[in-house]
Amino acid sequence: MRPARFGAASAAALAVGVLELLATPSARGQACCSGSGAVTPGRLALHEAALVGLQTKQAAAPGSYDDHGAYVPSPPGAREIDLEQDVFAAARWLGRGQAALLVPILETWRSSLGRSEVGGGIGDINASARYDFTIAGASRFIPGVALLGGLTLPTGRPADAPGVGALATGATGIGAYQVNAGVAVEQLFGAFLVNATGLFAARTARSVGSGATAVHERLAPQGTALAAVAYTFANDVAVALSGSYSFEGDATLDGVQSAGTSRKLLTLSVSGVAPLGDVWRLQGAVLDNPPLSQAGMNQPSDVGLSLTLVRSWF
Repeated sequence: MRPARFGAASAAALAVGVLELLATPSARGQACCSGSGAVTPGRLALHEAALVGLQTKQAAAPGSYDDHGAYVPSPPGAREIDLEQDVFAAARWLGRGQAALLVPILETWRSSLGRSEVGGGIGDINASARYDFTIAGASRFIPGVALLGGLTLPTGRPADAPGVGALATGATGIGAYQVNAGVAVEQLFGAFLVNATGLFAARTARSVGSGATAVHERLAPQGTALAAVAYTFANDVAVALSGSYSFEGDATLDGVQSAGTSRKLLTLSVSGVAPLGDVWRLQGAVLDNPPLSQAGMNQPSDVGLSLTLVRSWF
């Protein structure tokens, strides 16, 4: 179900997005700032103390991955279009730390078996933080290493909530708290920025249904690995290639593993960032879940794009 996936993706994006590098304003430092902006929207540049931004995402699902990992094109008459608007803010703390907040709003249009439905609402809000122990580019041999943390709140509606619709287009969350932790490693090589991030997410249990039919459900822990390479041009325009892979085991129902409910997903993206003066910048990305078997499991296969406008303060 998409809300579960988007909730995890938002948490990962924010955890990675609150990066900070305290380097001198040189060509290497500029590569750091612009390059990181091409990868994640919520990153503060070297001279920035805070920022706010609005990101819009649009995606269509031409197919999905079944419980064996096989890619299955959508049958005739089955279509899905997803929209998302993320409002986010980040601020610097304790010199090398950053904290961020992201509020997602989701809308889904889905058509199946001659029936169409539209729904949406606020998604699961994510708060995240990052602290850099070492700084990328400060040493030729020691990369930047940072600790990531975050908390996702169940502010969205899960798929079993009343009023989500027959096609579950009103579902916008996973219905549980999610605690995130991870480590990021980053280094500069001239105008290139290389980033590798690993994230772990644990979810709380929740009750599905009511009365005698209530079921105690718990999603399995989720892992996410992200790698990215960015290049910054002399005019501070930057482009990046990135890939992420998320995976989780079977969910449990009343303490028993539910076979065939595990999930995984590979996402590839091409992104870029361009400055619009001193305090504004525009960012964009094209994202795709490859329509290849074993690139996902129990997930839709999306192709989409995002556009982000950021305003920062020094």
